[in-house]
Amino acid sequence: MAQGFNGKVFFVTGGNSGIGAAATRALAARGANVVFTGRRPDENARAIDAARGLEGRVLAVDADMTVERDVERALGLVDAEFGRLDGAFNNAGGGRHLGPTASLSQAAWEAELAANLGSKFLCLKHELPRLREGGVVLNMASVAGAVGFAGVAAYSAAMQGVVGLTRSVAVEYAKAGVRVNALVLGGVDTPLFRTTMGATEASAAHIAGLHAVGRVATPAEIAETVVFLLSDASSFVTGAALAVDGGLTAQ
Repeated sequence: MAQGFNGKVFFVTGGNSGIGAAATRALAARGANVVFTGRRPDENARAIDAARGLEGRVLAVDADMTVERDVERALGLVDAEFGRLDGAFNNAGGGRHLGPTASLSQAAWEAELAANLGSKFLCLKHELPRLREGGVVLNMASVAGAVGFAGVAAYSAAMQGVVGLTRSVAVEYAKAGVRVNALVLGGVDTPLFRTTMGATEASAAHIAGLHAVGRVATPAEIAETVVFLLSDASSFVTGAALAVDGGLTAQ
């Protein structure tokens, strides 16, 4: 579907498991070089092993994308190893502070915004000066930023913010030839999903039933969309918040 990745360099945050790991492998399989980040060194090492033998090089950085010096250090490795940046998938995040709004602590609220919105800002701040004409950024968002769900107020607020941030930056950088889009996802069968929203058989079945197709996505399915949006095949797509949600928001 998407060609022209040979020799290109991509930065993927949260690339050690789930969607990020699947996207990293999909890009590298098509000849792209990928530097990914993750907070857990053991998971980073396993993700590197899983990417061995692919056409492109894959490197890992132990880093937390809510910490600006870690973002700078990670992108410094991109500079040192490849001397260029063609695109980024700002994927790191995920809803961890769930429950009634009145029971959320201020610390939990701020942590959720930092992980899911603040991290995107920090990455964009340091990615954009490195991108040349033809560069592209994809930010991870969620249907929780498009429709209301009980118990995820902080996460939902962050996801709304990601869409607004994406559209503003897309307009700001359009004349420079840099595209910026958001991926608005429904449920995906990732390790984080299994330990939070899909933690029980009943909750997993409930969430699957919210989707028109009656199931959640696999990380590999989402990775194919990531590849498309980071490729020249989507050259006229910018400022978009693309729903890849099995029909959840269509209902």
